[in-house]
Amino acid sequence: MPRPKTVGLTDAELRVMNVLWRLREATVADVQKALASRELAYTTVLTTLQTLERKEYVTHNSIGRTYVYSPAVERRQLQRRALQTFLATWFDASPSLLVANLLDESELNVEELEKELSAAARRRRRK
Repeated sequence: MPRPKTVGLTDAELRVMNVLWRLREATVADVQKALASRELAYTTVLTTLQTLERKEYVTHNSIGRTYVYSPAVERRQLQRRALQTFLATWFDASPSLLVANLLDESELNVEELEKELSAAARRRRRK
């Protein structure tokens, strides 16, 4: 039985996307080099890039026989999607419930959190 299709990004895909967002464009060899600490095979990186392209997260241009890949989506877009999925799955789509849980369950500095939330609220009002 085939594996179910992954809607979001796997950990490996996210690592590759982080490289592309940082470099803006890269060959398979460039990505492999940037991920050198993981010692991934060239074919593994290539397969991951091809999968990302099928999912429409990545595009490529050909320069001679070399493919140069670039992100087709911005990091912020995927962060927003991931957060919406996370909220819907774990917090009944309620950002307030998430924040309440963070306050109850973590060592967050309440003053720092209030400052960040106030800044976010000001940014949202300006939109």
